[in-house]
Amino acid sequence: MSDGYDRFVTDRLDRLLRYATALTCDRHLAQDVVQDVLLRVHHRWDRIGAMDAPHLYVRRMITNEYLSWRRRRAARDVVASHGALDAVAPVVGDPAVPHAERDAMRARIAVLPRKQRAAVVLRYYEDLSDAEIATVLGCAQVTVRSHISRALATLRAADSTGARRAAPSVRKVLR
Repeated sequence: MSDGYDRFVTDRLDRLLRYATALTCDRHLAQDVVQDVLLRVHHRWDRIGAMDAPHLYVRRMITNEYLSWRRRRAARDVVASHGALDAVAPVVGDPAVPHAERDAMRARIAVLPRKQRAAVVLRYYEDLSDAEIATVLGCAQVTVRSHISRALATLRAADSTGARRAAPSVRKVLR
């Protein structure tokens, strides 16, 4: 049991932490969420490790933990300062215009409702299909499309530079 679990954590921990960080917009909260989930996974590894895609199940557990009532207070206290946002994803490339656009988009993403934010992160960060996102969020595909559509509409409305740049900016911000 322990070898399979240890190998899983070694192979997937960085990816799970990056996913949780993008989802929560808070590196410390993401570490807490992933740690709590991995403790529960360890106790159930015989069952989870036997699945076809245990990483998808663990990702769903992380999403559910983030969306759970125990994390609501922490999720509302989103820090949107430049320093905190830079800690989530370091500056890449030219720090002039792309940096300002990324910060502005992160601030807009951070205030989306939790399920919309989760759907956007799963689509543009994890590159999941509607069916895969529906599985992770535990909802219908039409609900996933609705969450993403509403989130993008909110982002476009907040984007004063033009509606067509909202979706590609989301992908750049979450990378």
